[in-house]
Order: sequence, then C-alpha cells, then structure tokens
Amino acid sequence: MLLDQLSTLSHPERMRVFRLLMRRCPDAVPAGEVAQVLGFKPSTTSVYLSALHKVGLIGQTRDGTSLRYAVDLGGAREMVAQLFLDCCNGRPDLCPLAMVDPSTRIAPMSDQKHTVLFICTGNSARSIFAEAIMRNEAGDRFNVHSAGTKPTSELNPFAVEMLQQKGIDPGDLRAKNVSEFQGPDAPHLDFVFTVCDLAANEECAPWEGQPISAHWGLPDPVKAEGTDAEKRLAFQQTFGAMRNRILAFAALPLGTLSRTSLQHEVDQIGRTKED
Repeated sequence: MLLDQLSTLSHPERMRVFRLLMRRCPDAVPAGEVAQVLGFKPSTTSVYLSALHKVGLIGQTRDGTSLRYAVDLGGAREMVAQLFLDCCNGRPDLCPLAMVDPSTRIAPMSDQKHTVLFICTGNSARSIFAEAIMRNEAGDRFNVHSAGTKPTSELNPFAVEMLQQKGIDPGDLRAKNVSEFQGPDAPHLDFVFTVCDLAANEECAPWEGQPISAHWGLPDPVKAEGTDAEKRLAFQQTFGAMRNRILAFAALPLGTLSRTSLQHEVDQIGRTKED
C-alpha cells in the first residue's frame, strides 16, 4: 500500500488535489468545487479523486446527489508512519528538524500569551468578528490578529455596526494582508484558523514554527442579499456562530492537551453545525 500511495502522490496534479483537501480538513468538499478551485475538468477531477480514494488517502461521502471528499487522516498518518518506520528504521536523526512530536504539549500559559491568527479572504467581516470577539472574551490570555489573503480597503459597515451593537469597540480594527504575519519580523503564531473556504483553498507557504491550524469555515454574510434587515440578520448569525466557536476554543485546557488531542479539538470546533 505504501508504494501505491507514494506513486499516487508522485503525480503533481493528484498531489494538488490532496493538498487542497488537507487545507480544507476536516471539511468534506464537493467534487465540483475541487474542479473549480484547481481549474480541472470534472472528468479529470473524478479520476484524480478516485485514485486517491483507492489508496486510502481520502474518504468519500454522498450528500444527496453530490459526492464529497475529505482527507482520510488515518490513512495519511499510516503512510507517514510506514515511511518512517519501515524505510528509515525509525531513526530520529533522519526526521526533519521542523517535525513536531504529536505527543508534546504547547507551552503552558503564564505571563506569555498565546498568539492566534484568523484568516479569510477580504478581512472585512468573518475574520474581523473572530479577532474582535476573542479579544473581548479572552484578550487577557491571547494575542489576537486577523488578516486577509485579498484584504479590502475598509471593514464592512454592517460588520462594524454589529460589533457596536454587541458593545465591542471596532476602533482599532483594520483590514490587513496575511503577508504582515509572514517573514522574519512577523510575530510567532501558536494557532492559525481559516474562517472562509476561499482562504482555505489558497495555497500558502508553511507557517514558521508549525502553529496548530484548523478550518472554521462559515458562510460569507457580505454576500447576503435582500433588505438591510435581511443582511443584518446574516451578520447576526455569523457573529453568533463565530462567538460559539471562540468560546469553545477559549475553554480548552491548552496546557494539558497533547498536540494530537488539541488538533482534534480544534477540528471538532470547525465541524460544529450552527442552527
């Protein structure tokens, strides 16, 4: 199986599919969206997905008439384990220096705060909500930032209005490019969360220091149509859903969870279905 898996991933386009699904983990992504994001024909995408599914690297579920695909973390983990143990005799000196032991814990919080970055495309609503809510609810324990892969020039006015209604001052919030958090002068990040599918779909360079990351995708309230009251309702729903996720994250016992357990917990938060 290991040779079959490595052979499958050696194909550049199949690797692009696998990397996309890994970025969207734990989401199950429709085949049509995979084709659209990567610019493949639907028939070609189907062939690539079938090959990855056959070797146990991705799973397949049916949602009505649509097929959805997600990374099979167990299969991917087994592939890495076989490569390390069977081929390399488990020699730790052959592990890349950047590899992190999944049984380790992140540093306990004392005077040092953990740093969290929320990313979406425009950095005008969802990630701004996340930054503002977490600062308001747990700013004493976390340094919180947000950024966009294609940030707008200003915050969405409905988002600003919603924050003010919730008693949160939006005065120091601004749209920022994700590049501000990359490079040698960027702050060390402990957690990175994408909160929109488009941002998660984009391929970015690996983050320095291997922060724990997860995808907490939510619908974009900026795209809501109808009257101003209907648009405000969309922003209210997004704010509420984001707040629930922030509170769940802030309640985690970070100092007692291993990286594996903590990764599982933040993935589960991303799977939360809002009413």
